[in-house]
Amino acid sequence: MKKFTKTHEWVDVEGKIATIGITVHAAEELGDVTFVELPEEGKEIKKGEVLCAVESVKSASDVYSPVSGKVIEVNTELDASPEIINDDAEGKGWIVKIELSDESELDELLTEEEYKNSL
Repeated sequence: MKKFTKTHEWVDVEGKIATIGITVHAAEELGDVTFVELPEEGKEIKKGEVLCAVESVKSASDVYSPVSGKVIEVNTELDASPEIINDDAEGKGWIVKIELSDESELDELLTEEEYKNSL
């Protein structure tokens, strides 16, 4: 189940694991991504908190966590190749995987159609 935020993050949930990244729209707005400041594995994060920062040739932008939980994996490929976000923002360009602590938070997120209508 893929959900979206008004701040242009996406979350794809399988069981209790949420994979999070920025949307294609956000990647296009940022331009060429040059650096991703990844969070530490094991970090507890609350919904709405800054998860990481993404820098591009145009600007730097905070990425907010759409859900609460514990960071269990980060996409270390982004260290060497941050441009993966531009190439495949909603696939190989994922940023983190979080073990959900409150699945009910997903109900507050947007469907793909609702997200596209909000642009």
